[in-house]
Amino acid sequence: MIEVTNQPPPLEDYNLFESDGVLRQAVGREIGREAETGLSVLGARLGAAETIALGSDANRNPPVLRAFDRYGHRIDEVDFHPSWHGLLALAMEAGLHCSPWSEPKPGAHVARAAGAYMLAQIESGVYCPISMTYGCVPPLLRVPHIAAEWLPRVFSRTYDPSFRPAYEKSSALIGMAMTENQGGSDLRANATQAKLYASDGERHFYRLNGHKWFMSAPMCDAFLVLARTEAGPTCFLVPRWTPDGRRNAIHIRRLKDKLGNRSNASSEVEFVNAHGEILGVEGRGIPTIIEMGNYTRLDCAIGTAGLMRQALAQAIHHAQHRRTFQKQLVDHPLMTNVLADLAIESEAATLLALRLARAYDEDGEAANTFRRVVTPAAKFWICKRGPTFAAEAMEVLGGNGYVEEFNLARIYREMPLNSIWEGSANIMCLDVLRAIARAPLAVEVLTDEMSEAASADRRLAQFLERMRAAVTISDESQARAFVRDLVIALQASLLIRHAPQLVADGFCASRLSDGSGAFGALPPGVDTRNIVARAAPVMD
Repeated sequence: MIEVTNQPPPLEDYNLFESDGVLRQAVGREIGREAETGLSVLGARLGAAETIALGSDANRNPPVLRAFDRYGHRIDEVDFHPSWHGLLALAMEAGLHCSPWSEPKPGAHVARAAGAYMLAQIESGVYCPISMTYGCVPPLLRVPHIAAEWLPRVFSRTYDPSFRPAYEKSSALIGMAMTENQGGSDLRANATQAKLYASDGERHFYRLNGHKWFMSAPMCDAFLVLARTEAGPTCFLVPRWTPDGRRNAIHIRRLKDKLGNRSNASSEVEFVNAHGEILGVEGRGIPTIIEMGNYTRLDCAIGTAGLMRQALAQAIHHAQHRRTFQKQLVDHPLMTNVLADLAIESEAATLLALRLARAYDEDGEAANTFRRVVTPAAKFWICKRGPTFAAEAMEVLGGNGYVEEFNLARIYREMPLNSIWEGSANIMCLDVLRAIARAPLAVEVLTDEMSEAASADRRLAQFLERMRAAVTISDESQARAFVRDLVIALQASLLIRHAPQLVADGFCASRLSDGSGAFGALPPGVDTRNIVARAAPVMD
């Protein structure tokens, strides 16, 4: 019989919050200690072996479309594995879909971001409807009668998986449907048409005809949908069931066969005289739905930071328990360099994601400007770094990392999605340029954010000087370079102010110079051993 030796124990039955010193310290700094108890409880539940198994099961058993019943009637239902429902119930119980709105208080968005960051480490598919429901609230609040009808169910923490009219359910989830096959990110190319068929005071009801090329989580109870009226692109709230209790004519044509995010259904749909109610100002649908999109873009950055953390935790855990060439893998200097470099990148992503979440807790023109500029910027760079990060972490495990039974393979397949969803890299970078050009305070807000750190660290000050001299935001071809440097500068500023000096020094020495970008090339003098020890998921 073969004896299995020199293999690490599974990384399970651990607390995702308590074992993550970077997250704990960032939460404490941003909002104080009052949120720690709830986050610790959630971290323990997510890190439990049975919860981790739910994430694996949900991805091994993807959703199945049932377009028709056995008699040939259209039903347009999607069946999910029980593990999906279990994880979605856990996330809703924790309020990750609604808590900043249902229980507004200082730091609510940061606390929710920390919870979402941990959820993404276990299963990213359920994060999609959670994120969309979180983002739908501001547009709904702008229409009081719609808010009064829908938000009590949106704010419920009791998951109701049944497929029936929302007014019969204990809770509701809200999705979005924007892109069409002829336009993609060019939303003004959308062709779906909407015709008014009834009005009741301030309420205006339309029939929608057309299609959407991507509509994720199609079993949500309603969707924010873009369609054209005579006034132009307009946003509509389109429920799965009509007000009189009939299935709305949202025909699911097929489910996408995706690279990753396989637990979640992404569908192609056709609207055939589907019922919808106008949401917001007619002809101003793109700004209405983009308001929702800003929150889901924030979640792309948070989710990728969470995936980075899980990939790093798996890599360090493996290296701590694997022995090669007469010593632990983690003690080989080159491996220590790789792991320390990954730890620095993960910490930079985490700090920026939570700093950005704090801006969503704040009011005023400065906070609005920071959100407007940094949300697409952070989404671009954090998400762009994700696939390379996951590949490097996977390599630490060698062949095991490439095997689907280990979650790094799933993380690797998941990573590209957040860079694509809600606007790919070029869209994000151009959005940053527009935001800076249109926001009078943009330069002042960004300068104020980094001035303290630049005064304390000459490397950052010199980097900012080179950045100003080398790049003009009017040159579209250089948008990626500008936004990359902006995010690196923001991350350096956060690490200089809030991280131990050994981490800040490692980041500045490797990111503020003309490095290759490959992980594992930290220069001499960086305290790699202690950086890795600090990032380890379970401390001895």
